[in-house]
Amino acid sequence: MIKIIKNANVYSPEPIGKRDILILDERIAHIAEKIDPPTGLGEVEVVDVKGATVVPGFIDQHVHIIGGGGEGGPATRTPEIQLSQITTNGVTTVVGCLGTDGTTRHMYSLLAKARALEIEGITTFIYTGAYEVPTPTILDNVRDDVALIDKVIGVGEIAISDHRSAQPSVEDLKKLAAEARVGGLLGGKPGLVHFHVGGGPRGIQPIFDILESTELPITIFTPTHMNRNPQLLEQGARFAKQGGKVDITAGRNAYKGIMRLLNEFNVPIENITISSDGNGSMPRFDQDGNLVGLGVGSVRTNLETWRDVMIKGHVPMEEALKILTTNVAENLKLTGKKGCIAVGADADIVELTDELEINRVWTRGRLMVENGEAIVKGTFEQ
Repeated sequence: MIKIIKNANVYSPEPIGKRDILILDERIAHIAEKIDPPTGLGEVEVVDVKGATVVPGFIDQHVHIIGGGGEGGPATRTPEIQLSQITTNGVTTVVGCLGTDGTTRHMYSLLAKARALEIEGITTFIYTGAYEVPTPTILDNVRDDVALIDKVIGVGEIAISDHRSAQPSVEDLKKLAAEARVGGLLGGKPGLVHFHVGGGPRGIQPIFDILESTELPITIFTPTHMNRNPQLLEQGARFAKQGGKVDITAGRNAYKGIMRLLNEFNVPIENITISSDGNGSMPRFDQDGNLVGLGVGSVRTNLETWRDVMIKGHVPMEEALKILTTNVAENLKLTGKKGCIAVGADADIVELTDELEINRVWTRGRLMVENGEAIVKGTFEQ
């Protein structure tokens, strides 16, 4: 079906003014000041957004799509995420991962869930592996998973500086990163190493050690949770200034960490991304490592953090959008296809209300959300 979104105030993410957007099947075919419905080509669906702000669909590179947790026993395993939990928060592309639990959660289930969500309407990828090293894979090793399985773009989330990690040595991490790198080269993928960084005093020092002692490029390393504490954020600034991308976990006061990176450490915004840790558990431990509380991450925190960066941090919309769109797309080797509103890109489009809430969401040209409510739901959603 041919679709036209009319009178949109478009941020692509740079502002390009009021435009009409022509969608053919799953992609953006044309953008112009005025596009009239073509004749003789069948049904044309026209949606007039009446000057509303339209932005690229958000990319969330860290979501526990089959659930996470388990640190407090079997009853604390979080459930699988549902399609509407993703789309109603403006996210159109996700990367799924395992976490602490690589025992009762399996790579096969993660791959199946990613395929299910894509059938239901969004774009999905996954990391092979979990916290531990050696890490679980689908085939014999990380290299083969990345090279041969379409959904697998890297390995993660591998835990470092955390009491829940396997306490891997730098040599262990070098070998893991080398496998991801070669797998990426063979498969035409980013070959990322996505690190869960805990609150331990070493922080991301193991990554610096790898960079100093190997030829591996900094661009394959994606450390997340970098706003966990001030010391880790300072390491993140150093990492970003060397050319890496610092991933901030969205949520309460996350914007403060982003503003410190921008204003105190002069990190270019192009080197900052955010992700939600959506559907993962949010455990709280005391100083002796005892579990004292547990929450569940939400994909919505992306939207909230992005708004805080704009409103509280006074960052222009087109700059703030980068941390959820073009920066992540570049990290995932999706530049020109995802994270932008441009001719040839996938038609992943979010229409915002005046209050910067979600109004409509299109994923690959299909209207999924209207008036903030999911009109397309997952197979087992009520």
